[in-house]
Amino acid sequence: MKFLKYFLAALVAAGLSFAAIAQNISIATGGTGGVYYPMGGGLAAVLSKYVPGMQATAEVTGGSVDNLKLIASGKPYVAFSMSDAAQDAYKGEDKFKGQKVPVKTLAVLYPNRMHVVSVEGKGINKFADLKGKRVSTGSPGSATEVMAFRLIEAAGMDKDGDMKRERLGVAESVNALKDGKIDAFFWVGGLPTAAVTDLANTPNTKIRMIDHAELVAAMNRKYGNLYVEDTIPKAVYKGMDADNKQATVMNILVAHDSMDEKTAYNIVKTLFEKKDELVAVHKEAENFKLENQKASATPIPYHPGALKYFAERGVKVN
Repeated sequence: MKFLKYFLAALVAAGLSFAAIAQNISIATGGTGGVYYPMGGGLAAVLSKYVPGMQATAEVTGGSVDNLKLIASGKPYVAFSMSDAAQDAYKGEDKFKGQKVPVKTLAVLYPNRMHVVSVEGKGINKFADLKGKRVSTGSPGSATEVMAFRLIEAAGMDKDGDMKRERLGVAESVNALKDGKIDAFFWVGGLPTAAVTDLANTPNTKIRMIDHAELVAAMNRKYGNLYVEDTIPKAVYKGMDADNKQATVMNILVAHDSMDEKTAYNIVKTLFEKKDELVAVHKEAENFKLENQKASATPIPYHPGALKYFAERGVKVN
């Protein structure tokens, strides 16, 4: 008891607290072939380096849906998510039916671009050509699957009746396409996605990026204005004959609404003030911009700690 008493006294004298000594944060990311995972690793590194007492680690997950369920657990998680999956969690809809997740936005991050990918020789040149094919719609627990289903629905197709469907992550989808086990796959992620780059650079393989921007209006009519018509420039992946006209949704960084204000503030401050170190990990971090922090940019309310930092920087969120 005497040792504990002296130990506590020493901490007080040093101006420290238990929270400052050890604050473990897990960052829920995605599969290893996407952008969330390396970006999450970079974020964990800068938080551990610059926030006193914080030890952050990145975890491989199935993606946005799994990440939001981890947030719901109440454990100290920060998570990457697509805004459409986060909206479902916040409202208790779709994959979160009857289970609202008390989630808050820390920051709007970067645009997530839907890739509908095939290769030459599969007979898939337009979205309707997916009918009757073997298609991966994303891993279970991913927002890729959520958005893929919405695109298929918007095209007037049935995800189960009109195609033979697999549920693979992007790295597994690329391998399955190389091996001839599937004909196409859906993947929503940043540019460039490492696994798609790998496919495009495979000898004797010519990538086919399938246009689908025309489906955005129908998706927004049903699910709200979450999606925009966008473009993947043809220079992004080797072998593209033209710019790919596709659907984009924003990525956000989220936390449980019970996260204390100081922790949320420190995470957001570090994210923006150490942005250069994150750009070195993946160039999509160039899109982490204070001017993008607007209430209209995310369907989830901002955390008070995030709002405090933005106010200090002169950013009016509302």
